[in-house]
Amino acid sequence: MAEQKLKTEPKVEAEPKTVEPVSETDATESAPAAPRRKSRRQVPQGQVHVLATFNNTIITVTDPQGGVLAQSSAGAAGFRGSKKGTAYAAQMAAEKALADAKQLHGLSKVDVLVKGVGLGREAAVRTLISQRLQIDSIKDVTGTPHGGSRPRKARRT
Repeated sequence: MAEQKLKTEPKVEAEPKTVEPVSETDATESAPAAPRRKSRRQVPQGQVHVLATFNNTIITVTDPQGGVLAQSSAGAAGFRGSKKGTAYAAQMAAEKALADAKQLHGLSKVDVLVKGVGLGREAAVRTLISQRLQIDSIKDVTGTPHGGSRPRKARRT
């Protein structure tokens, strides 16, 4: 086997760098800007969607275009199991969602859209009235079946 010779190049030392003094104006301009906190937009008028099922009640507060401002449910309010379907749980969920929307976005006028057949329907609307919000309209948007499902085949005797 032939021996291989490794070629080593002579080391060249780098020249020392000189540091120039930085003026105060340069230091402030080059520093990264402090992160700015996103300001909350003010939405004086919105919609409150109430979905009341037998097992839960979900309250969603939106702007007029449908963008969500705040939401809460009976489960998020701390209720579990069959207690989520109660009127009291719906009341607590509505209070929580409205408090967030009023505090963060300055909500004052709402249109209420109620969907579903659960116990939380009336309780949620009563809570909206007690929260001193101006309610422009209350509308029931519960879906109604039309045509229904396909009937069973005829029984043969």
